[in-house]
Amino acid sequence: MAADSSDKIEAPGQLAQHYAPSKPVRLNATEAEHGEWLIGFGAIAGDVSLSKDGDINEAAARLFELLHDADANGLPRIAFAPVPDHGLGIAINDRLRRAAAPRP
Repeated sequence: MAADSSDKIEAPGQLAQHYAPSKPVRLNATEAEHGEWLIGFGAIAGDVSLSKDGDINEAAARLFELLHDADANGLPRIAFAPVPDHGLGIAINDRLRRAAAPRP
């Protein structure tokens, strides 16, 4: 008889906040608000960019490095430019939503 695993967390990535930095994260930002470090994408430059050319593969490769850098800088909040929600962008947006998840 198989155990029901529908409610079990089997990997840290399944946790709502697994990808959460220590600072609040705002998604779909087109510009930085006061006190935010903006991580851009494509036409939205930001303080740094996941990909200036809008390359989704480059964005995926740079995501955790830039999230770590943003968490380490002196500004109290992090903002992310919109990332297209198709192809690899679906996985990037999933991780960004986890980073922005409310803290318990």
